[in-house]
Amino acid sequence: MNKKLSVATVQNSQSGGTECPSVDKQAIALAFGRAAKDYDKAASFQRQVGGRLLAKLPSVIATGTRVLDLGCGTGFFSQQISSRGLQVDAVDLSPEMLEQARLRCGNQVNYILADAEALPMADSTYDIAFSSLALQWCDDLATPLKELKRVVRHGGLIVFTTLVEGSLDELTQAWQQVDQYQHVNSFLSQKAVKVALAQAGCMRYDLEFSPITLYFNSAVELMRDLKGIGATHLQQGRKAGLAGRKTILDLESAYNVFRHENGQLPATYQVCFGVIIND
Repeated sequence: MNKKLSVATVQNSQSGGTECPSVDKQAIALAFGRAAKDYDKAASFQRQVGGRLLAKLPSVIATGTRVLDLGCGTGFFSQQISSRGLQVDAVDLSPEMLEQARLRCGNQVNYILADAEALPMADSTYDIAFSSLALQWCDDLATPLKELKRVVRHGGLIVFTTLVEGSLDELTQAWQQVDQYQHVNSFLSQKAVKVALAQAGCMRYDLEFSPITLYFNSAVELMRDLKGIGATHLQQGRKAGLAGRKTILDLESAYNVFRHENGQLPATYQVCFGVIIND
């Protein structure tokens, strides 16, 4: 594949996947697309998680090794991986995110617009696949894991992170005191992640589940942060219309029970770090 390949829309997977993203996928792509230009300003959590995942790659990797960065976003980690002399394909569902990645990385990497559940690459294309905080947006975790297994060669390495049950629990509990609507996405349990790995045929893997807590001055600040990274799409749908002043005040009051002595409000993510040897 030409390293100067421009962003290209892909509509069909060589593995016989779906011809185009579902309506939900389009909504997700639009949400991240709207956030693309300012994403890096609010992506401290994403960089913290991705940095820990990057450390799980071998310290020495042969120059020219082919790497897939699935859900590359603005290309922050594509650039870091490429700087090690590796050939990187940066893949994302959002054209706007890929454009930001192109502005960051230039011709260092290739850019491919694709759905993680229907990758357009041939079998055994890559030596390594890297995917941080992207797979939780898929309908069924087993499906992108199968695709990653397919496009990574036998004996290759797949490393990924995804959010699991309990993420943003403080915000969830606060909203439950305000109304009956769902405002925070649900995530897979640890057991469900293991089931998905089994369904995908992943036999050799290691999982680490780790809580990571960020701190904010207010609930509104947290929600602005979520909007800034594009994490605003709810798989289960949301109440129509914007939250009114009273709703926001009620939310702040409900969230305030979690406030620490230092005056800040915690927002805790439960993160799964996965390393798979592709049998």
